[in-house]
Amino acid sequence: MAEWIGIGRRSRRCYGFDEIALVPGAQTVNPNEVDVFFEIAGRKFKVPILAAAMDGVVDVKFVEEMSNLGGIAVLNLDGIQTRYENPNSVLEKITKASPQKATELIQSVYSTPIKEKLISKRVSEIKKNKGTAVVSCIPANANKFSKLAIAAGADMFVVQSTVTTTRHISKEYKTLDLYKFCKSTEIPVILGNCVTYETTLELMDTGAAALLIGVGPGAACTTRGVLGIGVPQVTATVDAAGARDFYYKRSGRYVSIITDGGMNRGGDICKAFACGADAVMIGSSFARAKEAPGRGFHWGMATSHINLPRGTRIQVGTTGTLKEILFGPAKVDDGSQNLVGALKTSMGSLGASNLKEMHDVEIIIAPSIQTEGKIFQVGQRVGMGA
Repeated sequence: MAEWIGIGRRSRRCYGFDEIALVPGAQTVNPNEVDVFFEIAGRKFKVPILAAAMDGVVDVKFVEEMSNLGGIAVLNLDGIQTRYENPNSVLEKITKASPQKATELIQSVYSTPIKEKLISKRVSEIKKNKGTAVVSCIPANANKFSKLAIAAGADMFVVQSTVTTTRHISKEYKTLDLYKFCKSTEIPVILGNCVTYETTLELMDTGAAALLIGVGPGAACTTRGVLGIGVPQVTATVDAAGARDFYYKRSGRYVSIITDGGMNRGGDICKAFACGADAVMIGSSFARAKEAPGRGFHWGMATSHINLPRGTRIQVGTTGTLKEILFGPAKVDDGSQNLVGALKTSMGSLGASNLKEMHDVEIIIAPSIQTEGKIFQVGQRVGMGA
């Protein structure tokens, strides 16, 4: 229900992950027997957690490792991997830059033009080692880059921008026709990002296989501070899930929604699924993997904007292998490792045998959930108080 925020203006109360909790039901399930498979465009993946298309998170080797573990890592075709023949030397410069110079250096690094031959090369490298090649770019590059990627063997294509709609207006340049693009592209297309019921419905009509949900919640993203826009991820996911379910009843076609950003612990991921997500996409947790190209650093996709950067470089550290982050054993106490294990244990405690049943668990508003009884953890800065 909307509340008055001033004369003649009402606003809806929205919620983030720290403000809700999940309530156990009347049954429980053995966590070893729950099903967390994620399906998109007829393909099943045993890990429903995607690695975000960020240069500090995903490179060719990371994609290969994620594929071997049963998941998806998205390679950024607008990034360092397609601008430099030897991206490792560039990544090293970024990670060694001082906090004061990091954004300026990133802007400079990303001013080097994209080399189209490297798009084909990177996709071919992934396929050569039997990886799942899911690649991403901005709408302006989608028509050209998709053809190159598909020719090289790409499995899925992601068109991603800060805010995506079917009715982008511009007199300065030709806009991407998402209906035409999704219909003509030979591989499944994922579109993002959006946060509202109405826009989710319209984007599903394009023929997209899945949608990314979230504007500005990422750990390295500053969009909400710079532009003042965004919707907390709990509300955004619930609204998008409502649109998905309505669209499925109307059309008979199920379009997966992927909650993108704002999650850095197992509990956040569990809450995203309870809110209706079919999968989630995260960056900062994977940036902490030994296999991540960022060497313990992470920066937002819009950090390199030459006039108005909407991201920053953050230090997340390196805490373990990708396998440990996904499947454990956890060596840290902050919930950032064994994410799949956390999801399965939560599902078992909630009585959900699969991800669809997670959509029906009880959610309560619980702003004290992060602090209740945690005085020692907060005082000692460990666990939930870190």
